[in-house]
Amino acid sequence: YSSLAYLKFFPIHTLKIDKSFTDGLPSDGYDTAIVKTTMVMAYHLGLTVVAEGVESIEQLEFLKKQGCQLYQGYLFSPPLEQEKIEKILLEDLR
Repeated sequence: YSSLAYLKFFPIHTLKIDKSFTDGLPSDGYDTAIVKTTMVMAYHLGLTVVAEGVESIEQLEFLKKQGCQLYQGYLFSPPLEQEKIEKILLEDLR
């Protein structure tokens, strides 16, 4: 309960779903229930949701169906150093 109280008292605009909850998607019933419920709550609070640990197309499709807007994980890229990100972005501008 105390962690959820922060949603009420602080100007929060983004909510992250931890990798521990996305790991079992879409087959684990508990992870599925937690993510679906979190998405409904975020929608009603007007929050943007970021899902961490997205590693498969199946996870991505499930999250999209739930209304998740942003994703992080190895499906897209491993973690990168700042210099590598800057290099990639500069190459894309050319």
